[in-house]
Amino acid sequence: MEQKLESVPPENPVVDQTAFQEKVYKVIEKVRPFLNMEGGDIEVVEFIGQDVKVKLLGACVGCPSSIYTLKLGIEQALRKEIPEFGHLIPVDATPPME
Repeated sequence: MEQKLESVPPENPVVDQTAFQEKVYKVIEKVRPFLNMEGGDIEVVEFIGQDVKVKLLGACVGCPSSIYTLKLGIEQALRKEIPEFGHLIPVDATPPME
Protein backbone atom coordinates (compact mmCIF):
# COMPACT_ATOMS: atom_id res chain seq x y z
CA MET A 1 0.00 0.00 0.00
CA GLU A 2 1.51 3.28 -1.12
CA GLN A 3 1.29 6.18 1.28
CA LYS A 4 0.97 9.71 -0.08
CA LEU A 5 2.69 12.52 1.73
CA GLU A 6 0.83 15.78 1.91
CA SER A 7 2.68 18.90 0.93
CA VAL A 8 2.72 21.15 3.97
CA PRO A 9 4.03 24.68 3.55
CA PRO A 10 6.99 25.43 5.81
CA GLU A 11 6.32 27.53 8.87
CA ASN A 12 9.06 29.99 7.90
CA PRO A 13 9.05 30.18 4.12
CA VAL A 14 12.30 30.97 2.34
CA VAL A 15 12.46 34.68 1.65
CA ASP A 16 14.58 36.46 -0.95
CA GLN A 17 16.75 38.51 1.42
CA THR A 18 17.58 41.22 -1.11
CA ALA A 19 13.91 41.81 -1.93
CA PHE A 20 13.03 41.69 1.78
CA GLN A 21 15.68 44.28 2.67
CA GLU A 22 14.53 46.57 -0.15
CA LYS A 23 10.96 46.39 1.17
CA VAL A 24 12.14 47.24 4.69
CA TYR A 25 14.10 50.26 3.45
CA LYS A 26 11.05 51.49 1.49
CA VAL A 27 8.88 51.34 4.61
CA ILE A 28 11.58 53.06 6.68
CA GLU A 29 11.73 55.86 4.11
CA LYS A 30 7.94 56.30 4.46
CA VAL A 31 8.08 56.71 8.26
CA ARG A 32 11.35 58.69 8.39
CA PRO A 33 9.70 62.11 7.68
CA PHE A 34 7.51 61.72 10.77
CA LEU A 35 10.59 61.12 12.92
CA ASN A 36 12.46 63.99 11.24
CA MET A 37 9.61 66.42 12.05
CA GLU A 38 10.31 65.81 15.74
CA GLY A 39 14.10 66.01 15.38
CA GLY A 40 14.65 62.26 15.27
CA ASP A 41 15.70 59.63 12.79
CA ILE A 42 16.11 55.88 12.41
CA GLU A 43 18.94 53.67 11.21
CA VAL A 44 18.75 50.02 10.13
CA VAL A 45 21.62 48.33 11.97
CA GLU A 46 21.31 44.70 10.89
CA PHE A 47 19.07 42.11 9.25
CA ILE A 48 18.78 38.73 10.94
CA GLY A 49 16.56 36.63 8.70
CA GLN A 50 13.18 38.39 8.77
CA ASP A 51 14.08 40.33 11.93
CA VAL A 52 15.42 43.86 11.72
CA LYS A 53 17.63 45.65 14.25
CA VAL A 54 17.13 49.42 14.28
CA LYS A 55 18.51 52.34 16.20
CA LEU A 56 16.60 55.54 16.88
CA LEU A 57 18.67 58.71 16.55
CA GLY A 58 18.49 62.40 17.40
CA ALA A 59 15.61 63.56 19.57
CA CYS A 60 14.25 59.99 19.68
CA VAL A 61 17.18 58.86 21.86
CA GLY A 62 15.95 58.79 25.43
CA CYS A 63 12.46 59.97 24.51
CA PRO A 64 9.84 58.38 26.79
CA SER A 65 7.58 57.83 23.75
CA SER A 66 10.21 56.00 21.69
CA ILE A 67 8.83 52.55 22.59
CA TYR A 68 5.46 53.63 21.16
CA THR A 69 7.16 55.03 18.08
CA LEU A 70 8.87 51.67 17.56
CA LYS A 71 5.90 49.39 18.30
CA LEU A 72 2.90 51.38 17.11
CA GLY A 73 4.55 53.30 14.31
CA ILE A 74 7.50 51.57 12.71
CA GLU A 75 6.73 47.94 13.54
CA GLN A 76 3.06 48.28 12.55
CA ALA A 77 4.05 49.85 9.22
CA LEU A 78 6.51 47.02 8.54
CA ARG A 79 3.93 44.33 9.43
CA LYS A 80 1.26 45.98 7.27
CA GLU A 81 3.41 46.14 4.14
CA ILE A 82 5.65 43.08 4.60
CA PRO A 83 3.74 39.91 5.60
CA GLU A 84 6.97 37.93 6.08
CA PHE A 85 8.38 40.51 8.53
CA GLY A 86 9.54 38.96 11.81
CA HIS A 87 10.51 41.22 14.72
CA LEU A 88 11.73 44.76 15.19
CA ILE A 89 14.72 44.71 17.53
CA PRO A 90 15.68 48.08 19.01
CA VAL A 91 19.36 48.78 19.62
CA ASP A 92 20.05 51.33 22.32
CA ALA A 93 21.80 54.48 21.23
CA THR A 94 23.85 56.40 23.73
CA PRO A 95 22.11 59.68 24.59
CA PRO A 96 24.13 62.78 23.72
CA MET A 97 26.21 64.29 26.51
CA GLU A 98 25.10 67.76 27.61
